[in-house]
Amino acid sequence: MVKPELLKQQVLLQDIDKAGLAKMAKIMQQFTVKKGEPLFKESDQTQGFWLIVSGKIEISRVTADGWRQTLVVLPAGHFFGELSILENRKHVASAVALDDTELLLIPKEEFEKLMNEDCALALIIVKKIAIVMSKNLRRMNDKFLSALISY
Repeated sequence: MVKPELLKQQVLLQDIDKAGLAKMAKIMQQFTVKKGEPLFKESDQTQGFWLIVSGKIEISRVTADGWRQTLVVLPAGHFFGELSILENRKHVASAVALDDTELLLIPKEEFEKLMNEDCALALIIVKKIAIVMSKNLRRMNDKFLSALISY
């Protein structure tokens, strides 16, 4: 079982109390991936969403002309794969370890079960996902506007 203290270091779980962390620890799975190892590829079925304990993960897509485009590099403390869970679809990007990486997986089925059994805890997690996504969108908009202005 994952230690609840480890979970408090995750952006996604910072606002959860001890009881909630203990509940999350029971449903999570730990994984280690080596540098260069893929976690999933575009169009793969979703296993769940991932929390990075240590290391870095690159999220990328293949463009229409066949080039691999890096979308983001995520460091320890961050999460990914959440859109596939929320939208109930296959992955639209690939994830590869840039370093030896320790990960925690919240399995899709377990998160769906959590949403039915503990709505308050699931709401805290979904709200945090929305906040982080909103910050990311604002940051991307700022970059886009800066690029337009300097062009």
